[in-house]
Amino acid sequence: MEGFRLGMTVSRKVGKAVLRNRVRRVVREFFRLHQAMIDKALDIVVVPKRSLDPKSIDMALVEQEFLPVLSRLGRENGAGATDTRSPC
Repeated sequence: MEGFRLGMTVSRKVGKAVLRNRVRRVVREFFRLHQAMIDKALDIVVVPKRSLDPKSIDMALVEQEFLPVLSRLGRENGAGATDTRSPC
């Protein structure tokens, strides 16, 4: 396996389809812009919290939540799976 794979599920509890798609687009764009930070073959699964307000999600919020996780992934020395859950 080469690079990383991104899996995402956004529950209907987050909102209607337009809002769920917005969450998906913003998160997908974050990982597209920061793919250089992920140099390992990983499967990344993102499940947003129900308490997330999809109308207020923007790149700044996603970066605030995911950049610390990506930096922790970069520091890991590779052996075994780690639980790097973010509150997002």
